[in-house]
Amino acid sequence: MDFTNKRGIIFGVANSRSIAWTISKSLSENGASLAFTYQNERLKAPVSKAVKDMNPIELLECDALDENQIEEVFKKVSKSGPIDFVVHSIAFAQREDLGGNFSETSLDGFRTALEVSAYTLIPIAKHAANYINKDGGSILTISFEAANKVYPGYNIMGTAKAALENSMKQLAYEYGEKKIRVNAVSAGPLPTLAARSIPGFNDMRNIHANKSPLKRNITHEEVANTCLFLLSNLSTGITGAVIPVDAGYGIMGL
Repeated sequence: MDFTNKRGIIFGVANSRSIAWTISKSLSENGASLAFTYQNERLKAPVSKAVKDMNPIELLECDALDENQIEEVFKKVSKSGPIDFVVHSIAFAQREDLGGNFSETSLDGFRTALEVSAYTLIPIAKHAANYINKDGGSILTISFEAANKVYPGYNIMGTAKAALENSMKQLAYEYGEKKIRVNAVSAGPLPTLAARSIPGFNDMRNIHANKSPLKRNITHEEVANTCLFLLSNLSTGITGAVIPVDAGYGIMGL
C-alpha cells in the first residue's frame, strides 16, 4: 500500500510498544507523512523519542479532553496541506477500577474511562471533518472484544470500548456524506505496557492462544497491517465496521 503524499495525524503514541507506534511505523515505511500528539509536557520526551525515526511533520501538545487543543492541532497540521487520515488510539482507566468487582467502579472512575477512551473520538472526528481531504479520508480507532463480552479484570474498560464502538458507528453515519469513513479494529490482547497492568492479562493471552482457530496470539504488525488497509484507498467501500484481528478467537463458543 502506497501512502506517498498522504498525510495523517496519530493520537495516542505513548512509547515504542504501543499499538499506535506500530501503526505509525508501518504508515511511515509506506511513505506517509505523520503528525503526532502528546498529552502534556511531561510526556513529550518519550513520544518524541519513539517517533524520531519517522520524520514527523509535527509534534503537538494535545489533551484530547480539551476541544480547543484538538482544533488547534488540526489547524496547525492543515496549514501545510490537507489531511487524509486520523488514528485515534487513546484509552485510560484508573488502576483501582481494573480488577476486582465491577460493581465497585467509582463514579469518578466511570467518567474517566468513558471520557478518555470513548468520548475523545467524538471531538477528534468533529474537527477532522473540517480538514480532511475533500476527495475523502479515513478515521480509525482501536477497540477490543471486551466491548461485547466479559473479560474479568478489564471491567470499566469493556464498558468504554462498547461506547467507543457505538460512537464510531454514529460518526460513520454522520460523516459518510463527506466521504469520510470511520472504522475500528478490534485487536486481540497485545503486550503493551498499559495492557500488562490489567489483572489477568497473561491469562487472556494464554486463553486466546489456546482457543483461537490459529492457535496463537496476534502480533502488533498484524494489527498495523489491517489498520493500513482501512486507512488506504483499498477500503473505500467500508465504513462503520469493527474488524477483528484476533486469530479468530471471537468466533469460538467453546
